[in-house]
Amino acid sequence: MNEIIIIGNGPAGISSAIYTSRAGVKTTIIAKDGGALSKADIIENYYGFENPVSGKQLLAAGISQAKKFGVEIINDEVVSIDCDGNFTIKTINYEYTAKCVILATGANRITPKIKGIDIYEGKGISYCAVCDGFFHRGKNVAVLGGGEYALSEASHLLSFVKSVTIITNGVESTSNIPGNINIITKKIKEFSGSAILEKVIFEDDEYISVSGVFVALGIAGSVDFAKKIGAEINGRNIAVDENMSTNIPGLYAAGDCTGGMFQIAKAVYDGAKAGTEAVKYLKKQE
Repeated sequence: MNEIIIIGNGPAGISSAIYTSRAGVKTTIIAKDGGALSKADIIENYYGFENPVSGKQLLAAGISQAKKFGVEIINDEVVSIDCDGNFTIKTINYEYTAKCVILATGANRITPKIKGIDIYEGKGISYCAVCDGFFHRGKNVAVLGGGEYALSEASHLLSFVKSVTIITNGVESTSNIPGNINIITKKIKEFSGSAILEKVIFEDDEYISVSGVFVALGIAGSVDFAKKIGAEINGRNIAVDENMSTNIPGLYAAGDCTGGMFQIAKAVYDGAKAGTEAVKYLKKQE
């Protein structure tokens, strides 16, 4: 079992790892990519850099620094996290366990621009199969997405709904969809219904009748994982206290996923605080 697993290798995740590893705690980072930082072209407002630096340069430097302190960095996509006292982290390729987890994957900025989605949020449109799937027991539902995250959500729903259809909104699926899950790759025109969601209408005016649509675009983010294990959410952010601790013992969050300024300086502080407090938590468990 790992002592600490950090999800995300951006400024918050790397900062956390530097503090935990230097405290002598075996630390593993799991991340698929560099997130928002890797897409930043020029950064001019970060302390200590007289000349502009690219996000990719800063990301590479942080990863190199973490490795120097013995942090294990795994390039993989996390699809779910469970908690039964300890944490189970499932990726596309493997399953890990840890005593403590720090969520640091940034803010999920993928919001589909489809007519009706804002109208039916909370009235059939959901962002968490584990949280809301129960309300659709024995009914037909859909999952919006086409990657491993969407497949994970669809697979979870299969155990209690009547049918699951993955709708990709015109994008080819990147996952191997099993035969017991339907898939429609047509572009979506709108979500429709009366007081609650009833239909997904495609651009050719054909439709499917569903009681719910679960949005799972791209890869799962920190807020998605937090919801699934019962962590308190404040709007679209993970609720944390002054120590970056959630209401789940051993679960911390840092960076953009906690709200506030979407700035590297803030993410680095959050990571340092989360890492320091996570070490204290582990020592109390000994």
